[in-house]
Amino acid sequence: MPLSMAKTGEANMIKKVGGKEETRRFLENLGFVAGGLVTVISEISGNMIVNVKESRVAIDRNMANHIMI
Repeated sequence: MPLSMAKTGEANMIKKVGGKEETRRFLENLGFVAGGLVTVISEISGNMIVNVKESRVAIDRNMANHIMI
C-alpha cells in the first residue's frame, strides 16, 4: 500500500519507491530507500511529515503515493 494510507505513529518498512527516474532519485536522496523504516508524524490535508533515517521530512500526497510500504 502507498505511504499516503499509513497510520500516524506507526513504523513501516519501505518495500519499493516508484515513479519516474527523476522522482525515485529525489526520494532516495531524502532517505526513502527500500528496506528503510518510515514513520508518519502528522498529516494535514494530504501533506505529510514523516520520520525517515532519523530526520523529519515533509512530502505531499503525490510523493507519498510513490512510496510503497
